Amino acid sequence: MSQPTPENVEPVVNDDLAAMDVVPTTLGDPTGPSKGRVTVVHLYPREMSIYGDLGNTRCLEARLRWHGYEPNVISHNPGDDFPDDAHLVVGGGGQDSGQVRVEADLEKIGPKLKELAEDGVPMLMICGMYQLFGKAFITVDGKTLPGLGILDVTTRGNEKRMIGPVVLSTEFGDVVGYENHSGSTVLGEGQAAFGSVRSGFGNNGEDGHEGARTNNVVGSYLHGPILPANPHLADWLIARAVEKALAQPFEPGEIDDRFADQARERQVRRLTKS
Repeated sequence: MSQPTPENVEPVVNDDLAAMDVVPTTLGDPTGPSKGRVTVVHLYPREMSIYGDLGNTRCLEARLRWHGYEPNVISHNPGDDFPDDAHLVVGGGGQDSGQVRVEADLEKIGPKLKELAEDGVPMLMICGMYQLFGKAFITVDGKTLPGLGILDVTTRGNEKRMIGPVVLSTEFGDVVGYENHSGSTVLGEGQAAFGSVRSGFGNNGEDGHEGARTNNVVGSYLHGPILPANPHLADWLIARAVEKALAQPFEPGEIDDRFADQARERQVRRLTKS
């Protein structure tokens, strides 16, 4: 038997959910005076935020508050004006249909994103957005789709999917996550990887590289979402964003990350037997 609807409470339908801003703006515990305001822009949260990637934005917002800063989280959807004061930009994974829906808008804001990347604004692009930040995506039938070229990577679609938990060695320490992609990505000559694969497939399952990094822009196939499981990476992005927003060094607060650290360490031990 169905439960009665409480009085004065209207049921939420799918159309209402579609109209809502899917990025929360009330996480964290804002106590004490703010050290400053930092703007986080989430690219295409409806079209390109599957496999839990919205959790990266939630993590950044919460940690900014816990560190004592005021997060200003903006969802950038197709057709929106891109904000002038972006200090940190994040994007997630999506299906081919999602990439098609954002293609025209991404081309329009591409010059601004390139300018921000060259200026040192930190960015985290996961899976589909990682591919779109590359030079090109070559479909299974051989069609070449141009990317922004912020990262010197080229991705080719294939029939094989690369799925499962991942452990990386990076300059940030061990990083863990979960991959689910059919695109095989190859780094251009001189392009730095985000990390070296200790367990999992990585960019293509062959060369041992995962993701790419240029300046403060990181591209990766790791879902999870990646940042809650790797708070040291989240704080590196936040530190770079604070420096851009306030022109002063990042002042970290005290955050208890022991559970995230224990979970990451256990995944490393389980997958690498070390």
